[in-house]
Amino acid sequence: MANDTNRYYQPQNSKEAMRYIEKLFNSYKDAPLTDDLLTYHVKLVNQVQTDIMQTAKAENIPARLTAVTDLIQTMQQWQRIRLSGKPYNGRMHHFQYEPINQQQKFKHRVIKSNNHSSHRSSRHG
Repeated sequence: MANDTNRYYQPQNSKEAMRYIEKLFNSYKDAPLTDDLLTYHVKLVNQVQTDIMQTAKAENIPARLTAVTDLIQTMQQWQRIRLSGKPYNGRMHHFQYEPINQQQKFKHRVIKSNNHSSHRSSRHG
């Protein structure tokens, strides 16, 4: 196998790594809790606490360190909630817990007109 170096995801900085972890977390947060899932989650938390935290410290961006800390706290909160048998009613957004009912919803209304374009977002006199 000549392409082993391209096999794993290699983030360029800590923010990119945190976005990837956030995406992974949101993909499994509602899955049934199994030993394998819990082991995987603990492995991710440890990776954030060690590798990503060290990278963030090396980048010397205070907001990034705060985001890493928030990410760790959110992931540990998920673990406590799920181990207590309760559902996790939310998702991770910008590395923080966001309840489902707090997510913004945008109204979308299509207005058809008689001209050649099929839709307009709003009427402009």
